[in-house]
Amino acid sequence: MQTRWLKYCLPLLVLTLAAVSFTGTGIRCWLPLIVAWIIIPVLELILKPDATNLEAAEEEMAKHSKAYDRVLYAVVLLQFPALYLFLHSVQEPGLTGMDMAGRILSMGLLCGMFGINVGHELGHRVNRFEQTLAKASLLTSLYMHFFIEHNKGHHKRVATREDPNSARFNEPVYLFYFRTIIFSYLSAWHIANDEVKKKGKRVVGIYNEMIQFHFIQAGFLALVYAVFGFTGLWCFGLAALIGILLLETVNYIEHYGLRRQLQANGRYERAMPHHSWNSNHILGRLVLFELSRHSDHHYLASRKYQVLRHFDESPQLPTGYPGSMLLAMVPPLWFYIMNRKIRAIQIQQPEMAKPAAAATSLAG
Repeated sequence: MQTRWLKYCLPLLVLTLAAVSFTGTGIRCWLPLIVAWIIIPVLELILKPDATNLEAAEEEMAKHSKAYDRVLYAVVLLQFPALYLFLHSVQEPGLTGMDMAGRILSMGLLCGMFGINVGHELGHRVNRFEQTLAKASLLTSLYMHFFIEHNKGHHKRVATREDPNSARFNEPVYLFYFRTIIFSYLSAWHIANDEVKKKGKRVVGIYNEMIQFHFIQAGFLALVYAVFGFTGLWCFGLAALIGILLLETVNYIEHYGLRRQLQANGRYERAMPHHSWNSNHILGRLVLFELSRHSDHHYLASRKYQVLRHFDESPQLPTGYPGSMLLAMVPPLWFYIMNRKIRAIQIQQPEMAKPAAAATSLAG
């Protein structure tokens, strides 16, 4: 039990391969992508999911073990040297277009897999140190407003029509990108402005967290430009955009077509395990720090990643997160598989999941 945390060091393999990508050419530039988008999805089609939960005593030990936290801290701290190595690597003369593409896509993978995902996990912690690490992690993907909107917007509105992060029934992922990115950003401003007003401060001022985040990100971009020039700036921008799209693809598959019911009192029912799609495929769970046990995360957001549980009533994705993300890239195939799952849930347990209305407008 004392060494159980070591399995969560598996993501460090991706960081190692990224270092190979940033220092090599040819196929080596693509190694992190080959592992993430070919090897892991194939293995998850072969390996059986693991739905077992920790025993009560094991869970208590894991919950209080600092080793799991230190893994996350290490990832945040390693993200910055990885970004520096990437920005330095794109300055090399003689790189082919394929080499450059491989390096940018590999950094984009780190932005989504580590920058935003680890920032997400640490952003739910209550102490200032871990929240600062969360913001620093999100900075490497230029998505700091996620800290505000996810915690104070998405978790309140999840699986409702008001939530821009919850995909609707028959909504293609490519339409979802526009809706979620635009309206999540606007939501973050709305939340930050309201918080400043509640404190009796001016909306336009240093107390507004959104304004703070924009100054920090602008300063970071200025630093990148000063050290690595225009090439470094646009390469970083592309990598950050890839990371953002990876995050939003994850958001898409996590709640697609599921919705909470509006009660007679005008409030939505509590977010329950059946309002999120789950995956117990072990490789995806490890490399994403148990993000795929998403039902328990929304049921109790304060639970740390290492003690997230499986619920029998949680709807299950057809494969792990990496494979499901690839599946979502082909909307007709995604709809064919997932819509049948939703209809089966409706028939078997009609109170658990009903398809949200199809998107008729970006603002809807």
